[in-house]
Amino acid sequence: MATYHKFLGVEGLGKTFFTEKESKIVLEGVTFELPFRDSLALVGPSGCGKTTLILAIAGLLKSTEGSIFFEDKTVTGPNRKIALVLQEYGLFPWKTVAANITLGAKLQRINVSDKKIDAIKKELDIEGLDHLYPTQLSGGQRQRVALARALLLNPLLLLLDEPFAAIDTVTREKLQNELLAAFIQRQFSFIVVTHSIEEAVFLGQRIIVLSNGRPSVKAIIDNPNMGHMDYRNQPAFFELTTELRKILEETP
Repeated sequence: MATYHKFLGVEGLGKTFFTEKESKIVLEGVTFELPFRDSLALVGPSGCGKTTLILAIAGLLKSTEGSIFFEDKTVTGPNRKIALVLQEYGLFPWKTVAANITLGAKLQRINVSDKKIDAIKKELDIEGLDHLYPTQLSGGQRQRVALARALLLNPLLLLLDEPFAAIDTVTREKLQNELLAAFIQRQFSFIVVTHSIEEAVFLGQRIIVLSNGRPSVKAIIDNPNMGHMDYRNQPAFFELTTELRKILEETP
């Protein structure tokens, strides 16, 4: 297993969007590290820069100031070892489930065996859907397909932008469980953007609270009990959700 001085390091990151008439600071002074096989949840009010931050980490958006390091190298663009799953799933409606799952691998010219594809479909409970199209699937099934496509690439870092936001509560918790199971079984780290306090506590070994203030990071909370499937039923879960809710209520 490779060792890194900085698997993922974000140092003094800032992002300002400019128009002809004005400029808007979205992120300022964001600094944190994410070790390998660790997880992080990003929470905060709308407009605080959560999505902007993960797009910058993915190499899809250039920051105004600061640096991002991945595997000890400066992030200057997209990286094959970083996969991104969006809230809107990112599925092509004219392609079947089978074609959507393998699309990323084909674009990156990665040869993937049928055995591996079948194993991921079984793991995420989307067997027997190959011939269907995204419009024929439920929201939970579409998100599983998007997650399968990302995991098929064997990413070292998985970025998820409110992946379960449009899904009912019961299905949402099942998908959270499936993500956690994949995290435990596989060799990767992940960052999840969410507006859900419970989701942040269940999935993040650390939780970063962003604000609309300056600097952007309001708090970084350790969550040592994350990683257990029954965590939602433990007193520590309720204590941390209460603590996080209080911080968010005080966050501009």
